[in-house]
Amino acid sequence: MLDAIGEILPSAVGVAISPVPVIAVILMLFTAKAKTNGPAFLLGWVVGLSVAATVVYSLADSADLANDSDASSGVGWGKVVLGLVLFLLAFKQWRGRPAPGEGPTMPRWMEAIDTFTPFKAVGLGFLLSAVNPKNLIITAAAAASIAQSGLASGDAAVVIAVFVLVASVSIAGPVIYRLLGGETARESLDHLRAWLGANNAAVMTVLLVVIGAKILGQGLGGV
Repeated sequence: MLDAIGEILPSAVGVAISPVPVIAVILMLFTAKAKTNGPAFLLGWVVGLSVAATVVYSLADSADLANDSDASSGVGWGKVVLGLVLFLLAFKQWRGRPAPGEGPTMPRWMEAIDTFTPFKAVGLGFLLSAVNPKNLIITAAAAASIAQSGLASGDAAVVIAVFVLVASVSIAGPVIYRLLGGETARESLDHLRAWLGANNAAVMTVLLVVIGAKILGQGLGGV
């Protein structure tokens, strides 16, 4: 089980380092509904990752990847494709970076965050964790790796839980810090939000290349 945890930790960190969701939760923590919408967003994020990882693991496990060489080889080719897709996303991210002197362009829905209800906050957290292409690709690759390890169901559930926990640190951290840290936390989180917004393209490009190379290497090793 420890080997499986070591295998998925880089992927979990890759999901955690997602500037847009972190900016989104920080913006929620600056609204009048911070005490409800922040935890609601975190809940949606955790549920989204858990559902995505569990569904992919269940499908992969039912294909008996640990023992069926043909199925395992198929997953290997799938990881090669996913790795290449992450490279393409990295290229697109870098091409879309702001020109020198220009400010970063954030998604339009961020302008309406101060009007969100807790239900919408849960939904946004779910979408940004489970439906976001980058996170979905990384989560799917990690879940497939868990299935390939041949762990018992209970041990696999623990590994998935560790993946979700690590991948949620960047969201849970600001929520807990804001609720307990008062105005000091507000100022620190505002600086973090500004930095992530200004450096989103660079952070995402490096992240996508690194995780893409990892998944591609896993795929090539399994074909």
